[in-house]
Amino acid sequence: MDKDAIYEYEYPDYPVPTVRQPERIPHCDPTADDRLYHICISAISLVIMMILAILARRSKPGDRQRGLLGLLSPVNFLDHTQHKGLAVAVFGVLMCKLCGLVLSRSPLPFAAEVESKQNWMILGVFYYPALYYPLLACGTLHNKVGYVLGSLLSWTHFGVLVWQKIDCPKTDQIQKHYVLLSSLPQIACLAFLSFQYPLLLFKGLSSADSSNVTEDLHCSYYKEYVKSIFKKKRSASASASESPNVLQRVQDAVMSYVYTPEEAFRFPLKLAISGVVSFIVLYQVALLFVLIVVPELQFARLGVNEDIANVLAGFRITLSHDRHEVVRLVVHYIWSVEVCFISAVTLSALVNLAMFMRSMVLHRSNLKGLYRGDIYNVYNCQRSIRASRPALVCWMSYTSFTAAHVCISVVTQVIVFFLGLLVVVFLVIIPITQGQNLFLFQMMWSMWPFWLMVVLAVLIQHITARFCFIKKTAATRDLDNRGSLFLLTYLLFPVNVLIGVLLAVWRLIVTAIFNIIHMGRMDISLLNRNVESFDPAYRCYAHYLKIEVSQSHPVMKAFCGVLLQSVEQENAAVLKSRDAEEGIQLVQQDKKPGKVTSAKRARGHWQLLYTLVRNPSLVGTRRHGQSPGGESFVNGSMSRGTKEGSKKTSKDAAADN
Repeated sequence: MDKDAIYEYEYPDYPVPTVRQPERIPHCDPTADDRLYHICISAISLVIMMILAILARRSKPGDRQRGLLGLLSPVNFLDHTQHKGLAVAVFGVLMCKLCGLVLSRSPLPFAAEVESKQNWMILGVFYYPALYYPLLACGTLHNKVGYVLGSLLSWTHFGVLVWQKIDCPKTDQIQKHYVLLSSLPQIACLAFLSFQYPLLLFKGLSSADSSNVTEDLHCSYYKEYVKSIFKKKRSASASASESPNVLQRVQDAVMSYVYTPEEAFRFPLKLAISGVVSFIVLYQVALLFVLIVVPELQFARLGVNEDIANVLAGFRITLSHDRHEVVRLVVHYIWSVEVCFISAVTLSALVNLAMFMRSMVLHRSNLKGLYRGDIYNVYNCQRSIRASRPALVCWMSYTSFTAAHVCISVVTQVIVFFLGLLVVVFLVIIPITQGQNLFLFQMMWSMWPFWLMVVLAVLIQHITARFCFIKKTAATRDLDNRGSLFLLTYLLFPVNVLIGVLLAVWRLIVTAIFNIIHMGRMDISLLNRNVESFDPAYRCYAHYLKIEVSQSHPVMKAFCGVLLQSVEQENAAVLKSRDAEEGIQLVQQDKKPGKVTSAKRARGHWQLLYTLVRNPSLVGTRRHGQSPGGESFVNGSMSRGTKEGSKKTSKDAAADN
């Protein structure tokens, strides 16, 4: 292209850059002082906890979930049937406060000294969970007083926070609207609590007296899950025989990233909390990136003047002989950088949202697989599904680890995507549009003999393998022309070394992109399956599944619910017989139910014994299963060698007799 045509290139009509002074945000003190508010709300929370403790002491002594112990553990993380909204909202508020705690100048409203920020930050890590703990504790007792106190407390938090943001919408922290925008998830969570507690007050009063530890076992969810297991599935023989076309494969691949709820399956509470907390972390990190970088790029773009030509000339960079043209070029380049950064943040957010959906699908698949005993397909090895010290520690920290991995994943993805987009824009797109600075294309063109050699070598190997070195005999395939094959293998050895270098570089790029995209997911390992135990994130997820499956198995809870229901019926029958009148009719009625009850009890004991003996997953827990010979049990079932050995031993014993 002619140089005159290059200089006549029409750039977008940007406004003439003018020097802009940075906006000064005046210091704003909200009407509701933050320090006074925290002092008052801490006292109110303490009073509420004392009231809840008094109400807990008056609860029934036989109700284990109530009382002081129940008040100290307001959330049953292993209950899949409870309302998850309260716990999810409180954890969302805590996550928002943690993000503000790290970035704020004063971690606590009581801290006026900036020098000891680290100590106040450590104190704030424990202060905010204690501050918002009553929001969860108010829903523990399931009575009117708890719901009323929860409504008042959530209204107070929500009202004061909104009042403060209305009084001072602009601050000088990072960006004028950062504090307001970063508090939107916290406002949404507190608004949900302010709506949910009154709803529980007016809707759940009838069930307040029946809420206890066995409410989870009496829920119909577990029975419905057991019924869904025994439902006959539609035969897919016709569809399986037909190979899917390209459109169906694309549709299946897209649907694998879309989570569709199922009536017979409910997500564990910790997974629901992890999903909401991960979304909040994604929002906070993306917002922080955009508000830190984009305003600075805009300020730099509007501050470009003709002096930039002298600066570039000092580095021996000449964009144009016209100073006004140089200004337009620099403004265009800065605008391109801004677009690349916003695109990188957007791409990272979309990728993480897709990963969230895919994780939900895989969580459900793994849980349902472990529920039916399919251990090998989930873990790729034999593992005992039981509670242990490392499993319990990983279960407790799973939600926190998920939030941390999402944060690191977003940061890494934004940096890598931004650098990649810069390379594409400044080495491919802009040089093509301007017709100059085609360094990448010139370098590639100068290497055309090498690329031609690589392409020809690959084509020769594929063509000869297809038509010369493979012969078809009936329905089998075998090698042909082996001498020519060995000769070609020897001759192409140096060329294949060069091709192998290209493949190694491509493998490195693909592996890096895959690991960066899946960095925030703990449900898959970034390592090979043989060494996946060295992946700490996946190891934590594997142990988390052990606790969830061993302690919240739907079939186990359905079985326990049936046992408790039978015990309650027997107790009701005994109480009814005691209150009946004396007489011959009473004696006759007492004999028949006694016989029936003893028969049912014996039948139940025998069925329980038979189930425990025949259950293959319990073999490893028995005394003989823990001996050195117990290693012959694979996936909870006895191996063939052990069975044959036992048969041989029985035959020898019979022969000796």
